[in-house]
Amino acid sequence: MNRRSFLSSVTLVGTGAAFNKIPTAKEPEKESKRRIAKATAAAMAMQRRDWEQGILAQALLEAGDRERVVLMTKAAIVQREPDGRLAVVVSGGPTDPAMGGEAYARAAAWTGDSQIRLAVQGLLDWIRKRAPRSADGILYHVFDGPEMWSDGFNGAPPFLAAMGYHDEALAQMEGFRKRLWNPKEKLLSHIWDEDKKQLKDKQFWGGGNGWALAGLTRVIRQLPKDRRQERESLSEFIKDISDACLAHQRADGLFHDVVDDPGTFVETNLAQMLAYALYEGVTGGWLPKSYLEKASRLREAARQKMDEFGCVQGVCGAPNFDHPGVSTEGQAFCILMEAAAGKAENGG
Repeated sequence: MNRRSFLSSVTLVGTGAAFNKIPTAKEPEKESKRRIAKATAAAMAMQRRDWEQGILAQALLEAGDRERVVLMTKAAIVQREPDGRLAVVVSGGPTDPAMGGEAYARAAAWTGDSQIRLAVQGLLDWIRKRAPRSADGILYHVFDGPEMWSDGFNGAPPFLAAMGYHDEALAQMEGFRKRLWNPKEKLLSHIWDEDKKQLKDKQFWGGGNGWALAGLTRVIRQLPKDRRQERESLSEFIKDISDACLAHQRADGLFHDVVDDPGTFVETNLAQMLAYALYEGVTGGWLPKSYLEKASRLREAARQKMDEFGCVQGVCGAPNFDHPGVSTEGQAFCILMEAAAGKAENGG
C-alpha cells in the first residue's frame, strides 16, 4: 500500500527475544510503562512529518507525558506555515497537522504560552476556514487532488471535537463514511476521488480502518453525554469496523496489510490500533466488556513485534508505507494501546 512519500526514517532492528517475555499477572502495569518508555525513546529518534509529530504528541498526551507534549508542541510551532499549519517540515496533506491539535491545545492550556495559543488558533482557523474541501464541505486529504482518505477520520474531526466544534467533527466523519464505507463488508475503502465521484482505491487497507477507529474513538470521548444519539451511532460504527476486521484476524493475532487479502504482507499496526479502540471503548462504556478479551489478544500479538530497542517491527513502514517496517505512527499506537490498556486494567 503506497500511502505517501516521506523525508526519511530511522529503522532500528534487533532480535528482541528477551524483551518480549510476557509479564506475570503481578506486574502488568510495570510492563506497560516499560514498553511505553521504550517505544517513546525509539519514536523520539525518528524523523517526523506533520501527521507523525501530531499522532506521537497525542500518544504522549494519553500516556500522561506532559513534559514531552509541551516539547513536541514547541517543536511543531517552529515549523509553522503562514496559513496556520504546524509541524510542516514537508507536508503530508491539508488535515495531517490536525492530528496533534488536541495535544497542542492542551499544551497551550497547561503553559499559558501565548505563542502556543495563537499557533493552535491558527491551526483551527486553517481547518475550519481555509483548508481545501468539497462542495459539501468535506476536507480533502491531499493537496494535489480532490481526494478523501480513510486516514482522514483521525485528522480534523478529533481536533474539531476537542475544541468544542462537535457538529463540524461529526459532519466531516459522515462525509468520509458516505464516500468510503462498504455496507456489505462493513469496512472502509482507502481513497475516494471527488472529481470522478468514485473510489480511487477500493482496497480495505488495515491501516486506514485503524486510523478511522482511532478518530471515531477520540471524537466519541469528546461528545457531551447528552448527545446520546450521536454517541450510539459512533459506537455502532466502531463495532461494525472492529467486528469486520476481527473476522479477518490471523491465527497469530495480526492482520494482512489489506485485511481481506492474504496475498498482502502481514502487518502489526492494525492490531495496535484496534486494541486501542477496544480498550478505550470498554473503559468509556460504549463497547461491551466482552471486547476486553479481544483487545488483550491483539495486544499480546503486537507486543511480540517489539525489538530490544523499543521499535515495533512489521508495521506498515516508512517511508512509503508499502512494506513491513517501522514508523513513528507504529510507535505512537504502541504507546496509545498500552496507555489505554492501563486505563482498562485500572478501571478507567
